[in-house]
Amino acid sequence: MRAIIFLIVMTFSIPIFFISAQEKKNDLNNTSQGLKISVFDLDVTPPIDYKMPYGVVKNGWDLGLRAKGIVLSGSEKPVVLVSLDWLGIANDCYDEFKRSLARAAETTPERVAVHVIHQHDAPYPHDYLNDNFALSVIHRLEMAVAQSLENSIPVTHIGLGEAQVHRVASNRRILGTDGKVKAMRWTTCKDSTLRAEPEGLVDPMLSALSFWNGDKPVAVLNFYATHPQSYYGTGVPNPDYPGIARFYRQLALPDALQVYFTGAGGNVGAGKYNDGSHENRGVLAERVADGMKRAWENTGRSPVAASDIEWSVEPVSLPLDSVKAGKLLWERFKSEKKVDLQCLAIANRARILFMPGELTVEYQLAAKKMRPDLFVAMAAYGDLGFGYIPAAAAFPQGGYEVEVAKVTPEAEEVLLDAMAGLLKIKEQLK
Repeated sequence: MRAIIFLIVMTFSIPIFFISAQEKKNDLNNTSQGLKISVFDLDVTPPIDYKMPYGVVKNGWDLGLRAKGIVLSGSEKPVVLVSLDWLGIANDCYDEFKRSLARAAETTPERVAVHVIHQHDAPYPHDYLNDNFALSVIHRLEMAVAQSLENSIPVTHIGLGEAQVHRVASNRRILGTDGKVKAMRWTTCKDSTLRAEPEGLVDPMLSALSFWNGDKPVAVLNFYATHPQSYYGTGVPNPDYPGIARFYRQLALPDALQVYFTGAGGNVGAGKYNDGSHENRGVLAERVADGMKRAWENTGRSPVAASDIEWSVEPVSLPLDSVKAGKLLWERFKSEKKVDLQCLAIANRARILFMPGELTVEYQLAAKKMRPDLFVAMAAYGDLGFGYIPAAAAFPQGGYEVEVAKVTPEAEEVLLDAMAGLLKIKEQLK
């Protein structure tokens, strides 16, 4: 009799087993229903002399920048999910990424989610037609997606797990007794008084969604909400501490692609736990990697078929501040052009939201509150042309996120309504 391995499950009580005879039967049924996955992983490090927002590239580092993702294929058109170690992608450049990857996967742009992790020693192309490097990345990524499909394999199970990350995330907005922002605790904070302030509002949980072929994990998608900088402005492109954490986990699980998405961390950073010392990058990386490891250990696995997968889109028009939006964003969206909010639904078990802009953590917490019965995770930093999208309550409080926001407070109602619609789709999927 095969030994049964039980893993301790913190949030979900489904243990991981070796494949039994019944599961082998389920595997055959699932395979016949056609759910498949392919993975891709591409170097997207800019060359020497390339101009990044916080310095011209002058050297390389031990770890470069990656674009990592998956293609899910089943009974409907494929879904493409990709996360890049870039500061941002926005506007027409963002649209071109989606068009190109959709073409590669023979799907539609609405079924492509492109996100950045938001490291600051990294590219943020604005005009890809006059940016040879950005254009080359789009073409190479398109080829990588197309080639990955030649190696698609069946998905028989999904895994869901989460764990708390300790001593990384803290809220950047320090409120005074009058309820207004009295100080900003940036991602690097040298002020010991501000570091002594409480963590504030954060989502401490790291969520992990994994895809399996039998008893073999193929890809792990990790979601965690915090700004990903320890220090920057070095002129050396690097994936900072989330990329290092991802690399640690890739070493631990070499046959399963590790993908990392930054959640709604617009007002969250490591400032309470980061004085800017360069050694602290490794410390933060180890703490995030530990959260990823425990989320993996807490994973509960269950069979999945193509019919369990649902991809939904809610196009929305975000109300813009006509002064702060800038000409490009204003011209782009004043003609009723909308931005897509996307959701990957997995039966009655999970919802993964893919969102635009630099959302503050209130949106992620609101999504989880809407569906406490489900595993809910969020990737923000999609189309970054919108910049910061604060909660409505933040506007009278002031602070940096509000000062530079291109949207009005009414954006919250638009987003929450769309999120609610996405989170409630097909609740009775079988």
